[in-house]
Amino acid sequence: MGETPILPGCYLRITARVKAIAGDFPTVRIAAWAGLNGGAEATGEATSGPSTTLTTYGDIVEISAIVGTGDRTGVDLVWNEAAYGHYGIDLTGPNGGVVRVDDLIIEDITSAFHRKLMATVDVRDYGAIGDGTTDDADAFVAADAAAAGREVLISDGVYRLGRSVTMQSRVRFEGKVTQDAADRFILQKNFDYLTYVDAFGSEELAFRKAYQGLLNFSDHESLDLGGRRISLSEPLDMQACDPTRTVFATRRVVRNGQFQPIAGAAWDTDVVTSQATYATGTSNRLSNVIDVANVAVGALVQGTGVGREVYVTSKNVGQQTVELSQPLYDAAGTQTFTFTRFKYMLDFSGYDDLAQFVLDDIDFQCSGDASAIMLAPQGLTFHVKDCFITKPKDRGITSIGRGCQGMMIDRCNFVSNEQPLAVQNRTTIAFNCNANDVKIRDNRVSLFKHFCILAGGGNLVSGNHWFHGDSEPAGVRKAGIVFTLPNCRSVVTGNYCDNNFIELTNEHEEEPAQGNQFSFGGLTITGNSFLSSDTAPWFNFIVVKPYGPGHFIHGLSVVSNVFRSTNGNIDRVDGVDTSFADLDYTRMRAVTFSGNTFHNISEIVQNPASLTHTQSSASQTWVAETAPRLPFGGRARFVDAVMPNGPVQTGSNSDVFEQPWADSSYGPDNTQVRFVWPSAVKGTIRFTARMDNPL
Repeated sequence: MGETPILPGCYLRITARVKAIAGDFPTVRIAAWAGLNGGAEATGEATSGPSTTLTTYGDIVEISAIVGTGDRTGVDLVWNEAAYGHYGIDLTGPNGGVVRVDDLIIEDITSAFHRKLMATVDVRDYGAIGDGTTDDADAFVAADAAAAGREVLISDGVYRLGRSVTMQSRVRFEGKVTQDAADRFILQKNFDYLTYVDAFGSEELAFRKAYQGLLNFSDHESLDLGGRRISLSEPLDMQACDPTRTVFATRRVVRNGQFQPIAGAAWDTDVVTSQATYATGTSNRLSNVIDVANVAVGALVQGTGVGREVYVTSKNVGQQTVELSQPLYDAAGTQTFTFTRFKYMLDFSGYDDLAQFVLDDIDFQCSGDASAIMLAPQGLTFHVKDCFITKPKDRGITSIGRGCQGMMIDRCNFVSNEQPLAVQNRTTIAFNCNANDVKIRDNRVSLFKHFCILAGGGNLVSGNHWFHGDSEPAGVRKAGIVFTLPNCRSVVTGNYCDNNFIELTNEHEEEPAQGNQFSFGGLTITGNSFLSSDTAPWFNFIVVKPYGPGHFIHGLSVVSNVFRSTNGNIDRVDGVDTSFADLDYTRMRAVTFSGNTFHNISEIVQNPASLTHTQSSASQTWVAETAPRLPFGGRARFVDAVMPNGPVQTGSNSDVFEQPWADSSYGPDNTQVRFVWPSAVKGTIRFTARMDNPL
């Protein structure tokens, strides 16, 4: 008659001892009535256990059944709704038998189902089925609520979670979890990648769900990969890991692990060609793009008049337009463009805006099958630190828009997949950026085509070592750093620039001819070590390449660097690439080239240049040459000082104490200075000449 409670996690065994006395033999079973709080019957619950038929008079037969809340092996009556029960026996079969009931015992045997009764709460005790089909989300939530500081055990089975679930307790997995991509599984107490591997089984899926959890729980700022290697069967669309978010702007960190692609067709580069029209009035757009749906966001754009590292930032299929990361320098009109979509292990291009994201101490083992990281189209302060990017197939880090604003790359090691190739045959690039304020510090970069393409301003490049040579005699060299914003407002200091050069271009201007914009300059190159070996004599360490006429240098400081050539001299350290246009040498301003050291460089470069001229026969007019001392083939525009070095004498060797006036930009190439004396004299003078207006 009593009400025996049935609690979550509790298992009761009801035992009866019966014997047949006379008459027909009945069938006996444990029976129960399940009740709800308030007295109503809990319909749908099992109410009887296994049946036993009596066969002998006088023999005691023991029958039993187990009732509990978990669907476990050995549980006869699984009750999910009931709060209490009435327990007894059923007699079935022929009438007329006489039966004696000796005992009816109800005992708690929960310990038979719990290995750590006081420390663990099992989700099965709260209604979880674990058949891979039934939605067990409510049972997970109930077990978590009941844990009260204890561990929640996900016992053996496959549990489908039909909605988002947050576990506040520590969780241990013996079984596995399945869940739709859009639903979240957040582990608040033991949030780490290894726990997600235990939960989902697949390393790749575990990272997706752990990353999703990282973005959706404010108490965790980082995801620790536990030093594990994650093998990727395809590029990871990072935005698709949490499809509810297209914008994220709170600091998050993924650290301490390794990514490696599994070789296969998923990493194959996609290449499409399409006709499109470009107009300088809409400088970052292609219009009338044929089959625009086939053009992938993040694709590299190539064609006539297209500079390096121009990418598709977005597209509008209805309007047949493609937005570009940079303008094109000479592509006005209609032509066929090539769109090449590389595949990246971590691809953030699906976001509209991603800010304050950090990758820390991660090894990207690209293995020549994949590129490493693609940034979002917009964002601030993406930070890559203490990472190894090894053998990327095409690119290390790619910015397809302005998601690189304020990007920081610190203490990383970039190793090319093209190390055996001659420089001229390489195609891979360590990274590029389009926006401003990039900090590139203390990295080591080896044997790419280019170290980086920097299209923004306000950059700091310090403490790096990048080397891109080969073993070919008189080998070709490519630029290590390319600045594509003419007035780049950047500092390059304390680096080791090995077998490559710094290049200043304006290839990302839709109107490359000099107009109202700033021209080349705003760059400080100081305290660096430049080395070349086995290079052609015409190799230069600093090259200006204007893509249109009328440009000049305004604000360039090259101070206290060491320039060295081994296995053969080079002619000079500076040069102008006139493939498209030359500089306007009459407008040079604020160029400082001083305090540098030159080893095996045939022509030392200075500005202002300290020069000596000796006039062996008396003349009123002395013509002194400044070439090749002034940088970039500059003209002798100003003379700052003149001082006799020893006596100035007449033709009869009488000393005179007169000073000349200077006529600068003299001679057919404007590199000479004419000194005019009051009378004909001879002697030696030291003078300081400039190729620029210092103001």
